[in-house]
Amino acid sequence: MISFSLIILASLFFTGILIRTRSIAAGRKGPGIFQPMKDIIRLVKKGAVFSNTTSFIFQIAPSIYFASVIMAILVIPLGEYKGFISFDGDFVFFAYILATGKFFNIIAALDTGSSFEGMGASREALFSMFAEPAFFILMGSFALLTGHSSFQEIFTSLHFGSSISYILGVLSTIVLLMITLVENSRMPFDDPNTHLELTMVHEVMVLDNSGFDLAMILYATHLKFAMYGAIIANLFMGSFPLYFTIPIFFALQIIFAVTIGMLESFTARFRMNHNAQYILVLSSVSLLIFLGVLLVLGKFN
Repeated sequence: MISFSLIILASLFFTGILIRTRSIAAGRKGPGIFQPMKDIIRLVKKGAVFSNTTSFIFQIAPSIYFASVIMAILVIPLGEYKGFISFDGDFVFFAYILATGKFFNIIAALDTGSSFEGMGASREALFSMFAEPAFFILMGSFALLTGHSSFQEIFTSLHFGSSISYILGVLSTIVLLMITLVENSRMPFDDPNTHLELTMVHEVMVLDNSGFDLAMILYATHLKFAMYGAIIANLFMGSFPLYFTIPIFFALQIIFAVTIGMLESFTARFRMNHNAQYILVLSSVSLLIFLGVLLVLGKFN
């Protein structure tokens, strides 16, 4: 539960730091770090409004989506400390419990009967499908390298002792960073600040959500940022004492948030019809990691 608690804490300020970084890069003061959480708290106090077109699926989807993110977070370890849920192959559970929540989000968007939300749901499904191979090739490569198949054992067994292994660590960080941007529909794959439905992905899917339901969806996004930040932090923490691990965790979360903020500030948005090609590049980079693992293991000798 240590990892779960730290991810919850990180989610309270992660998006705020990201937005503040973008504001500073644009020469603006920007909102406070905790303003996104204040907006969510304001939504929690409001009631939800449901269209007559929707069914019970639309009403339960936000809860299932939020619960799926919570379940995924419970799998993530903190250095040598296991997640609340830990077993062989738990990274497969991690990926597909998130996919379950996303599936309900997608069918909820379709349930509204809106052509705009259906378009956003189609894009969300397509981009997630293209990003999934990159994650599995990456984690499969680490499983091959370490001989383990659970998050905690993989992360504690990683040793960056050679030049190739350091390159693998950098490439893995890049892949996870880009997967985070795809999963949260951020720049350069999507602009979360746009109000043009023809170019929106995640935002157009939740146009009919309001009140407490919208609060759960928005906070789940904050949690997913901190969750992927925790995975990246685990690549570099190793087996350190808790009093040393926790500061490293929060330092890496802040660096991760600032990096995303800077990337969004100085990167132009990709053209929507080219997004799939850019996302498929992640699988190519993951294949490079796989080949690097084979080199480290001496499979080409």
